[in-house]
Amino acid sequence: MTAVLPERPRVHGAPGSVPDLLERLAQAPAGRTAVVAGGDELTFGELRARAMRFAGRLAARGIGPERVVALALPRGADLVVALIGTLTAGAAYLPVDPKLPAGRRRHLVEDAGADLVVTAGGTDGPVAEGVPHLAVTWLTAPEGEDPPYAPVAVGADTLAYVIYTSGSTGRPKGVEIGRAAVSALLAELEDTGIAVTGGGRVGWNASPSFDASVQQWVRLCRGDTLVMIDEETRADPALLARFVDEQALTDLDITPSHADPLLDLLSADGGPRPLTLLVGGEAVSPALWRRLGALGARGVLRTVNLYGPTECTVDATAGWIDAGAEPHIGRVLPGLRTRVLDAALNPVAEGGSGELYLAGPRVGRGYRGRPALTAERFVADAAACGQGAGGGRMYRTGDLVRLLPGGRLAYLGRADGQVKVRGHRIELREVEAAVAAAPGVAEAAVVLCPEVHGAPGLVAYHRPAGPAVAEGALRAHLESVLPGYMVPGLFVALDRFPTTVNGKIDRTALPAPAAAGPAPEAAEGLSASQRLIAGVWAAVLGASRIGPDDNFFKLGGHSLLAIKLVSRVRAELGVALPVKAVYANPRLRDLAAHIDTLVAATASQDR
Repeated sequence: MTAVLPERPRVHGAPGSVPDLLERLAQAPAGRTAVVAGGDELTFGELRARAMRFAGRLAARGIGPERVVALALPRGADLVVALIGTLTAGAAYLPVDPKLPAGRRRHLVEDAGADLVVTAGGTDGPVAEGVPHLAVTWLTAPEGEDPPYAPVAVGADTLAYVIYTSGSTGRPKGVEIGRAAVSALLAELEDTGIAVTGGGRVGWNASPSFDASVQQWVRLCRGDTLVMIDEETRADPALLARFVDEQALTDLDITPSHADPLLDLLSADGGPRPLTLLVGGEAVSPALWRRLGALGARGVLRTVNLYGPTECTVDATAGWIDAGAEPHIGRVLPGLRTRVLDAALNPVAEGGSGELYLAGPRVGRGYRGRPALTAERFVADAAACGQGAGGGRMYRTGDLVRLLPGGRLAYLGRADGQVKVRGHRIELREVEAAVAAAPGVAEAAVVLCPEVHGAPGLVAYHRPAGPAVAEGALRAHLESVLPGYMVPGLFVALDRFPTTVNGKIDRTALPAPAAAGPAPEAAEGLSASQRLIAGVWAAVLGASRIGPDDNFFKLGGHSLLAIKLVSRVRAELGVALPVKAVYANPRLRDLAAHIDTLVAATASQDR
């Protein structure tokens, strides 16, 4: 017997009233494919049945509205079931990426006050002591004596999820978003033509820990098929392009940094329904804008540039990419209102620039357990007081924009210490606090440099408290407490920091990273293949000398540089090297040996 999710009260979104997500999910045909995750597939009927079982387990533990369930699960069908099941119980979910350092996972669970941690099982210890854990392995077992599930009432502002972002105080902050805001987001994606009507196949590309994932899984609730993209595929442009074709994806959310290397590999035939790229997370360069616009004109792609802070339910503005226009972030979506204000909080005229404020029903509830920070960033909107839920508050984004004709906005940069690196939002002060807390470090400053191994990246300047701190030890410490994307690509040791007349660190006077220290020692005795690979490494990493035991990632390599490395190897050596091989063989000598094996295998096949 197919389970049907209980009816939910209608909630207020924008414009007007929109149904709760689960009301819409209940209407999807039971036999249609809902989730594709590797070899696993779930129909909507199966998804609803498992979500009901999961909700019953939560209800039996007393978990319902305003309670938080931490989902420490890898991407896959179980994650989707647990997420929908949590919402079915009326509770909120907290995504906790299993790949995060153990200390950070523990902090997220404890700081959010999670009532339960859901894991995949296995031999790993608890994510956080003192918090109940539940493994999802029972979900695929035959139905037994599952606790009954009784529907509970939820309201427009009932908590839907808590997602953490980098924090300026040195610790991440949890953003609270209500159910009506998420329902309204889906309706607006449809109303603006971003989500095309009728049976889409949407790739889930973003980490569940990032709010872009919400825009992807929410498409389930309109009857679209959600196709999970595994970690290996999403990290390799060649595999991703093949996956797009094989899975007949209609929609793919991606950052500009990852879109650029993908474009040359996508099928030139747009087919009856061209792929929609939802690009966001960082600024689109003029060159990439022109490439995307040209592909749109040929009917290969349709690309929309999306902008929005986590605090305003994922997407705030949207603009279709047209080769004839300069880069912009489009116009505000219907569920929000924009205010572009100068330093005196006066509205700017068309053509003027100022800080962007966002108001309306999709503005979040605030930061979990941080009332002072909430009051600082979620401020009164005097122009809209008395206009209903969310009408009297606006979120101060910290982003500078220019007001263009027709209500479009051009992104200019940040007004504070927040930066974007490879699509990830980072507060420099959080990274600085982690560097300063490392053993042997007395003082630290972290800045964003436009050129770190060929791309914008973080540089950590540090002053030792005593003997010099080895870069390897400092990097290892940061990798144990920060997500990988927040670990600086370069480290510069200073005897003293330059200061202003007020005695504060003068960041404008910090030495350029390239001039801060000597180049690596020259390596002797490289084999022919090692010399070839060393040359490619040097070009990608910006280093003049590479040794056989050097580690690509310890020299500052990261996911995007690994993609560039693979592209250079393919172009210069004619070897189809997968990105995963770089992660499996980070030492130069090991990667060279692996490439030698691939070359030999290719040669034997050609005989």
